[in-house]
Amino acid sequence: MVDSTWGTGEPPRDVLGPAVGEPAFDHDHPPRAEQVADCVHCGFCLPACPTYALWGAEADSPRGRIYLMGQGLGGEPLSDSMVRHFDRCLGCMSCVTACPSGVRYDRLIEDTRAQVERRHRRSPRERALRAAIFALFPYPRRLRLLRAPLRAYQSLGLQRLVARTGLLPRLAPTLATLEALAPRLRGVPRPPRRVRARGTRRAVVGMLTGCVQSAFFPDVNAATVRVLAAEGCEVLIPPGQGCCGALSVHNGRRDEAQRFARRLIDTFEHTGMDYFVVNAAGCGSSLKEYDELLADDPAYASRAAAFTAKVRDLAELLHELGPVAERHPLPVTVAYHDACHLGHAQGIRAQPRALLRGIPGLDLREIADPEICCGSAGIWNVLNPAPAAELGDRKAANVLATGADLLVTANPGCLMQVAAAVQRHGGTIALAHTAQVLDASIRGLGSAALVPPNG
Repeated sequence: MVDSTWGTGEPPRDVLGPAVGEPAFDHDHPPRAEQVADCVHCGFCLPACPTYALWGAEADSPRGRIYLMGQGLGGEPLSDSMVRHFDRCLGCMSCVTACPSGVRYDRLIEDTRAQVERRHRRSPRERALRAAIFALFPYPRRLRLLRAPLRAYQSLGLQRLVARTGLLPRLAPTLATLEALAPRLRGVPRPPRRVRARGTRRAVVGMLTGCVQSAFFPDVNAATVRVLAAEGCEVLIPPGQGCCGALSVHNGRRDEAQRFARRLIDTFEHTGMDYFVVNAAGCGSSLKEYDELLADDPAYASRAAAFTAKVRDLAELLHELGPVAERHPLPVTVAYHDACHLGHAQGIRAQPRALLRGIPGLDLREIADPEICCGSAGIWNVLNPAPAAELGDRKAANVLATGADLLVTANPGCLMQVAAAVQRHGGTIALAHTAQVLDASIRGLGSAALVPPNG
């Protein structure tokens, strides 16, 4: 057996002997041994895993990472190599859908990442980048402050000028990724605190406005409110509701996620809502797990469980209630992209397709390899710009191959990621959220509202 320390200047060790160093995991919610044992290493997860598709490395597959978790539970230290393979996971949960044994990989990777964030010392550059991301992205007010300078940067032609130089990707790849992802901005008034139902009131719903959604896709929120009202829902939108904690919990920042969750529960639990509606897939998957996130908090455990029971994705609720608003024709060809945290994490696939097929004149087309992530995955594309771009390019090629006029999905990260990839391909396709398509049909705006005649 070759000693892996050979040539490193480190003292040799007995690789068949006991592990040296502090065990990878402590007793604060480590990955559960019984869930690790559920994996029979059958390999059904391999073709569904985007990082295995990229690199073909066993350690960058779900079963490979589960094996590493088992090593950690057995006393192995949390090495840089082990952390690198955990970090490379997109958290797309495609493997959860593919697994015939029902392995809770979602719980395993979430618990593991919380251990990593508390117990592993990252490089100064990594710490600085993550600190900057989490000082900005979960705070809607801070994100909205970027709107004015970003609109000026786009409207004054500076973005095109910078692109022609080709310097930004070489000098600052992370900044180049963020710049490429930023959508074209336009002014949209904020929705009021309360919007009455049109016609007979069928439900009272609280609505999450979100962080990235409210700052960069306010038109999606506006469309969501109009669709809900048209379908007989009274919509409640308390100000200052803040972040739901999805980015934090998906990246191992459990304490931070719990603080966000408590605040959101405090904001909405006394509004008298029947449902809590979410139009961003990543947020929805985390909100539906508040009961697990706050299970150990005696002051919030039961309140979190009651809140979780009311959470619905927009398409899920509309399908559950059934349509009452008239749909006007939309002669447009649509490619529907399953956002990972809607399709895999929440199991919501049929509902948005049924809503789209209920629109007269709309032609719905499927995308090849739908189970493979587009590469957005929260902040994964910012932390891993090169492999994320490769996944985005694969998705863009499959989207463009449908020949559709419009790409529809239900997550802001997917919209930004695919838009950037399509642009790199030199392709042209309009993009919209499911809510915007329904809104255009209900209001009789015609296909030009979604697919401008000039492309």
